[in-house]
Amino acid sequence: MPYATVNGFNHYYKWVTDTEHSQPTGKPIMVFVHGWGGSSSYWESTARSLSSTFDCLLYDMRGFGRSRSSTNQKPLLAEFPETKEQLSYELESYAEDLAGLLDALGLKRIYLNAHSMGASVGTFFLNLHGDRVERAILTCSGIFEYDEKAFNAFYKFGGYVVKFRPRWLYKLPFMDRLFMQRFLHRPLSGEISRAFLDDFLMADYDAALGTIFTCVSKKAAEVMPAEFAQIKVPTLLVSGECDIIIPPELGRHAAELNDNIEYFLMPNTAHFPMLEDAPTYLHKVQEFLGVTSPAQV
Repeated sequence: MPYATVNGFNHYYKWVTDTEHSQPTGKPIMVFVHGWGGSSSYWESTARSLSSTFDCLLYDMRGFGRSRSSTNQKPLLAEFPETKEQLSYELESYAEDLAGLLDALGLKRIYLNAHSMGASVGTFFLNLHGDRVERAILTCSGIFEYDEKAFNAFYKFGGYVVKFRPRWLYKLPFMDRLFMQRFLHRPLSGEISRAFLDDFLMADYDAALGTIFTCVSKKAAEVMPAEFAQIKVPTLLVSGECDIIIPPELGRHAAELNDNIEYFLMPNTAHFPMLEDAPTYLHKVQEFLGVTSPAQV
């Protein structure tokens, strides 16, 4: 599997193109960023549908998917063990990881497609490195108000969920469907649901817990409105009409802060609209990007 060393850690990446070769072909580059507890694997069908127009780069964020240690305890250090003491799970640090990955692969300018926690990372990336992005799609993102009591309850519950993830859960019948039920309005195939459950169970403890505290925090509630407001890159923000993880009104509020953000509400979908209704999602993305050739669904 291909890995790139970024900020002292091995990051898994994969090219999806319309050829048999797993290397870029010279088309414009679209980079996909996954959400909390997941991996880039759930973006693969979307990437393949867009590969006639883009060379698609999928990667696993530090501590998730295949960019983690085999012990399920610490992200995989590459060459610089001293980096361990400087490890940060702030959204900005993940944005810098992405910049480092682009540098490692020699990529100057990209299109960005990011989801959920990845969309928060993407928002910071747009403001820190906007000169490297042509256009961006943020899927299931938004701004929220700080509520100390609700946030503390979320931290307690989230900490429990991250701590108690026995591997044998993967073997229980229908556990994957129960796990995904909260995230979906339309069911996905068993293969996709089981892959989601596997990613969650295998995520590094520190990364999974650390990003809970940075994604849903007083700091995030305070700074994200300003981050959305200063985006200069043409951006499409997509919400799922039935999303209870990041309700659509949070996305609409974010889009209202900036004329560079176009808002699109996808009916009858929840937290994974690109998988729940791929044709509608792809049509809107292509329209936003000015792509005239049909996607392969």
